[in-house]
Amino acid sequence: MKAMGLKSLIRLKRYRSYKGQTGKVAPNLLNRDFKSVKPSQKWATDVSEFRVKDKKLFLSPIIDLFNGEIISYSLSESANFKQVTQMLKTAFKKIDKPENLMLHSDQGWQYQMGEYQKMLKSKGITQSMSRKGNCLDNAVIENFFGTIKSELFYLKKYNSTDQLRKDIKEYIEYYNNERIRLNLNGMSPAQYRAHHTNR
Repeated sequence: MKAMGLKSLIRLKRYRSYKGQTGKVAPNLLNRDFKSVKPSQKWATDVSEFRVKDKKLFLSPIIDLFNGEIISYSLSESANFKQVTQMLKTAFKKIDKPENLMLHSDQGWQYQMGEYQKMLKSKGITQSMSRKGNCLDNAVIENFFGTIKSELFYLKKYNSTDQLRKDIKEYIEYYNNERIRLNLNGMSPAQYRAHHTNR
């Protein structure tokens, strides 16, 4: 690599929302069973931080473990609870009465809050949490964060969070609808979902 002038892209230390047990911690019901046979059966969520000069931008998405599709997301310049509730409300618009839907997260303070858990309960969604300090329990969404940073964020020098916000929105649109994946038989997440629905 040195002879060819190649450099690896280093993934920076990730944002961690764990602040101890501040509310109710849910059991690890997902238990690394990341396979799902139909849409809206298993979802996962987390928050990732992007640094732009002296500012930060936080991305909070929900990913469907069936096809890796980003169901909903929100962007904020601070890690706050409103960001998470906005993400949930957007996701709820895409489901009517979910059957046996599980939403997995880490033990971040947002997911321990009573209001968050109340929102899930109102839709009949079962909450699951990773074990403390074990990021492998939420590997699918961690992989998504690694992908978006490697394919977008690390390839461009950003001068403003506004530009990054715009690019993230465009990337997620591309990721859902155009970016093909081998494990989805060469289809994009949206194409794979449509193929499953039309069978």
